[in-house]
Amino acid sequence: MGTTQPIREKEKLKLFLEYYQTEVPSERNLALLSLGTYTALRISDILALRWQDIYDFSQKCYKEHLFIREKKTGKRTVIALNPRLGEILECYRNTRNPKPADFVFTKATDYSKPLSRSQAFRIIKKAAENTVHEEHISCHSMRKTFGYQAWKQGTPPALLMDIYNHSSYRITKKYLGIEQDERDSLFLQLNFFG
Repeated sequence: MGTTQPIREKEKLKLFLEYYQTEVPSERNLALLSLGTYTALRISDILALRWQDIYDFSQKCYKEHLFIREKKTGKRTVIALNPRLGEILECYRNTRNPKPADFVFTKATDYSKPLSRSQAFRIIKKAAENTVHEEHISCHSMRKTFGYQAWKQGTPPALLMDIYNHSSYRITKKYLGIEQDERDSLFLQLNFFG
């Protein structure tokens, strides 16, 4: 398989998400991996986020929903912010003291410039190489991992189709790598001798 893959095993996902918390501490990198996995946003949309998009500075709290106009599709999407994600973002925000218009993810050397896509890729790849040991993990893996894990937890296929803006469940299954998993499971479960 030469295409980007989701992180399928829950234990490996946990190690991946915790890599920048336990192995190589970095509040920014931990927040990047967590935001990508908890929201299923594309990396281009994540890197364009500003603090005012996720944090209400007048109320001093995280917003309940993230309102995004997706760069790729131009469609408006609303995402509920998971409480665990809020905790991670708060730890990161406390290291920064950002202004509302500041980018959420910036270069370590210049807080006025957003993190580049290539640097985000390197951050994700490093965590994957040291935890997941899968070569086909990239920025898009976080988006796919969200859907794959949601599917494994019983999320209705129609809801996943809606989140990804797919026209059929077959497309969603292929996108998440579910078709092959289901086929493998069938072959591995059969026992003709008892």
